[in-house]
Amino acid sequence: MENKTYRYGMFLILFLLTAVLVAVSLYVGSVRVPLEEIVSLLLKDGGDGVYKDIVMEIRFPRALAAAMLGGSLALSGYLLQAFFHNPIAGPFILGISSGAKLAVALVLVLSLKKALQPGFAGMIGAAFLGAMLSMGFVILMSKVVDKMSMLIVSGIMIGYICSAVTDFLVTFAEDEQIVNLHNWSMGSFSGLGWEHVAVIFLVVFPAFLGVFLMSKPISAYELGELYAQNLGLNIRKFRFWLVVLSSLLSACVTAFAGPVSFVGIAAPHLVRRLLGTARPILMIPACFLGGAVFCLLCDLLARTLLAPAELSISTVTAMFGAPAVIYILVQRKGKF
Repeated sequence: MENKTYRYGMFLILFLLTAVLVAVSLYVGSVRVPLEEIVSLLLKDGGDGVYKDIVMEIRFPRALAAAMLGGSLALSGYLLQAFFHNPIAGPFILGISSGAKLAVALVLVLSLKKALQPGFAGMIGAAFLGAMLSMGFVILMSKVVDKMSMLIVSGIMIGYICSAVTDFLVTFAEDEQIVNLHNWSMGSFSGLGWEHVAVIFLVVFPAFLGVFLMSKPISAYELGELYAQNLGLNIRKFRFWLVVLSSLLSACVTAFAGPVSFVGIAAPHLVRRLLGTARPILMIPACFLGGAVFCLLCDLLARTLLAPAELSISTVTAMFGAPAVIYILVQRKGKF
């Protein structure tokens, strides 16, 4: 009963942290908006026109997008860790985010050359295709290499190759578009509006439900493939959906915010420590909330540390995520 109460408390803390960070994101920035103005705007009780544009059209949708995309990235990392039985598997480390980035960059450059707009469906579709191709290569490598450490190295090499090709593609963009493409390729939640929030929700919410419904099969799979098969789990079909959902979640992040590093590794690990359990039915919603908190905090720092200049989101997430990865490696020395 004590453990149950503690875990409910941790869920409440994660939820409150998410709400508090969204609220702080509305208040803090290069332009300080008075607190009474924010309350007035949220209650739809008028408010200054300039402050309304800043809060309701820039900061609020950006905060919601950062929360949902952060949760998606953490959930994608959790699925990959379950798939490969490895705590440092993640969409960025395995090169899946880089594959999605390459596909989106290719679509963007080609569409800019022809003065076309790829649209949200085109962006997400391209990112998903790139993520699936990278994931397919990683799975192929997992059948060839014996050690998990070699698989991680292979994923990192895929990431470097995709990033190099992406940088090469950016040079073909029109001069006025190079800055936007460069900022996107470094990772940023800047420029996300309500139309982006709506599309992100329509992709992420069904994917989250799909993952949550897989909590029991994931629990069986983590105990071993033979055990899961004896329980009647179709391993091939189960793995297929793990790949599809993890790729879709990471692709959605890359399509709108570019590649974001280390969240997919650090957030599930930190949440697991916080809850004191690895049960999927608890880890899945907790990972989503943990990823939301992680990205909201990092986005807040990216906007404010050097304001009015803005850091790329990956720069800040790496500052927190990389030490977490090093800690995992030190803890599990000799086990890779």
